[in-house]
Amino acid sequence: MAKTVSYQIVNMLAEAGVKRIYAVTGDSLNHINDAVHTSGKIQWVHVRHEEVGAYAAGAEAQLTGELACCAGSSGPGHVHLINGLYDAHRSGAPVLAIASTIMSQEFGTEYFQETNTIKLFDDCSYYNQVAITPMQLPRMLQAGIQYAMNRKGVSVIGIPGDLTSKDAEESETSMHFYRPEPLTRPSDKELQELAALIGENHKITIFCGIGVAGAHDEVVELAAKLKATVGFSYRGKMFIQHDNPYEVGMTGLLGLPSAYHSMHESDLVILLGTDFPYVNFMPTKNKIVQIDTKPERLGRRAKLTMGLCGDIKHTLKTLMPLLSPKTDDSFLQSQLEFYGKVKEKMQTYVDDRGEKNAIHPEFVAATIDKLADQDAIFTMDTGMCCVWGARYINSTGKRSMIGSFNHGSMANAMPQAIGAALAFPNRQVIAFCGDGGLSMLLGDLATIVQYKLPVKLIVFNNKSLGMVKLEMEVAGLPDWQTDMANPDFAAVAAAFGIKGITVNEPDNLQQAIQQAFAFDGPALVNVMTDPNALAMPPKIEFAQVKGMALSMSKMILDGNVDEVLDTVKANYKHIKDVI
Repeated sequence: MAKTVSYQIVNMLAEAGVKRIYAVTGDSLNHINDAVHTSGKIQWVHVRHEEVGAYAAGAEAQLTGELACCAGSSGPGHVHLINGLYDAHRSGAPVLAIASTIMSQEFGTEYFQETNTIKLFDDCSYYNQVAITPMQLPRMLQAGIQYAMNRKGVSVIGIPGDLTSKDAEESETSMHFYRPEPLTRPSDKELQELAALIGENHKITIFCGIGVAGAHDEVVELAAKLKATVGFSYRGKMFIQHDNPYEVGMTGLLGLPSAYHSMHESDLVILLGTDFPYVNFMPTKNKIVQIDTKPERLGRRAKLTMGLCGDIKHTLKTLMPLLSPKTDDSFLQSQLEFYGKVKEKMQTYVDDRGEKNAIHPEFVAATIDKLADQDAIFTMDTGMCCVWGARYINSTGKRSMIGSFNHGSMANAMPQAIGAALAFPNRQVIAFCGDGGLSMLLGDLATIVQYKLPVKLIVFNNKSLGMVKLEMEVAGLPDWQTDMANPDFAAVAAAFGIKGITVNEPDNLQQAIQQAFAFDGPALVNVMTDPNALAMPPKIEFAQVKGMALSMSKMILDGNVDEVLDTVKANYKHIKDVI
């Protein structure tokens, strides 16, 4: 029997499978900290910023599929959690956040560090309550755990500082957790109608999201039977790209012309387990079918011919016997040929490699792909790093890749690498860090050292907020205030106790990456990349080209002629290749 509420919390978390709590201790969290220390059942991970803790917990939950936990103490600790919790919630990561508060007798008095956790976390959680009495706590904690695990998102439990030291009240009904795994598929009638629709159409593209996890073989079998191409979203890439002779890459803001082309040339597009957000990349003149486990998502991105509810693996297994094999593969072959040409153009940026202090980031990503372990875990900073990872890191069936793909926050890669390394100590963890992203939460390099995490941080140092720079240019604006006055990241890493390497020359890149990967401990490779490298989307609008020209004109008027010439030279090649 738990002695106090704090011990009860720790016991319940351990029973639910929680391995660690990411937190900055203090004030109202101290009794829980002590219970963790005394019980020895779970680990306390002392991050330097609560946002990092929330990111790390979200990464652990995404990679393991199990419940992860973070915590923040009164006031500022709560606020610091929010960004990481938003990311976890939008990523479908089962995370429980403990928001320890001021003493309950001070509620509503504008006491020091008082926050209203119900209001604060309402938009980034499925369950969000404050326990005031020992009798409430186990029931609320059970509910929060089950909401997080079964709805795949965030739960927040507010716990006043005076509650944690009180005697616990046992609740027989609240000490167990249930994780049912129902099989969901469309009705027989719906599947027969889908089979008939597929039979009527000959040019078919299958587009996959994260919902195809665990259904790789079924999707490939479907593509083979229908002579269909297979495209994928960023979150679907690692689950579907490998061992797939029908894949044509990604579409979307970070994708390739091949997947975009295939989807728009099809008679029928089948969306599997994806809530692909970019409406302007979705075709409008062909038939679209969407299958998702969450029916509320159906049709909110595209006009559907059919919208069906079901998990992908079970749905495809039931659908397959209803389909007749197609024999005409002319559409498939033409799209694969187009994809081959796209990959050839992508390779030119790898082969060119760049020059001193302007190394092509495509070359960096391709080199990492070649040298990384077959089961490596990659974390991607939002922005240009996402582009290079999307285009040059390949799935093996064992690799994992996460980022802030839905929330789109900066500075996620290094914190997520912390969670990944703690959850999988025997797998290689590689973080693609932007210089802007790493700068934002630089302090938690200390956490990496404190817990001896052998993460490999690759800094794509283009001395700018690269994606923002591009956004401003295509909007016709001069890229003002996107430049970065960076420190020597390798020296900073060394000051923390991390092996630091700077790469200025393309010829030295491979050796530096190999050296970092072979090092027994954390390492940071600071790569000076080309600031004019562009991540052009699969389809370039005339307005974007016009905006780029206008931006260059404004920069000339500001006297930045040399910068304009360098940018125009780089932009011409990228735009020409995409067109």
